[in-house]
Amino acid sequence: MSGAAIEIEGLVVRRGDAEVLHGLSCAVESGRVTGLLGPSGCGKTTLMRSLVGVQIVESGEISVLGRPAGAPALRERVGYVTQAPSVYADLTVAENLQYFAAVLGVPRGRIGDAVERVALGPQAGRLVANLSGGQRARVALAAALLGEPELLVLDEPTVGLDPVLRRDLWETFASLAAAGATLLVSSHVMDEAEHCDRLLLMREGGLVADLTPAELRERTGRSGLDEAFLALIEAGEGR
Repeated sequence: MSGAAIEIEGLVVRRGDAEVLHGLSCAVESGRVTGLLGPSGCGKTTLMRSLVGVQIVESGEISVLGRPAGAPALRERVGYVTQAPSVYADLTVAENLQYFAAVLGVPRGRIGDAVERVALGPQAGRLVANLSGGQRARVALAAALLGEPELLVLDEPTVGLDPVLRRDLWETFASLAAAGATLLVSSHVMDEAEHCDRLLLMREGGLVADLTPAELRERTGRSGLDEAFLALIEAGEGR
């Protein structure tokens, strides 16, 4: 794939009387890991929900893999992992993945590979109810990987994970992108930006910047990405 996997133009989302996204426009390049970063409550999840077609939008255009967001043809091409893991607590890790493999119609042979990719081999026979929050999140990620989607939309996938596992997951994300997949990964932790090819920085429902980590440092003259993001805000960029 080449060009943009996602194109957004003038996206407005309103909840009740409050406008959550304010005419947001951006693009996500194919075959890259793009980080969607910003403080909690800035609209990252709302944007991701809009991309996968489960959020009512007021206006704007969203194209995902060349089709309108939420189109039935995208169901097998897009993997979405929510902040709250969408897995069954009364099933084991393996049983969850067997179920999702059957739903997706994919070979059972992919289950073992998905389990290993998220480092859950020792927990495969355990009930999800008895896993930690981070482990449950990894089960949801493994389920999304079963279909080998062209686009992965991951909402805070590394929250609550120890540093070693976070590193391993980012290495997995990089390998998926190297194999041709497109990943949009959200986080409120700016040091995760180091692992991304490109950054979409959000604040208060708007896009502050669309650039690489190196460009962020160059633009602000700051070496730390936390400091660089704050420098953009203080300079009045974005909304």
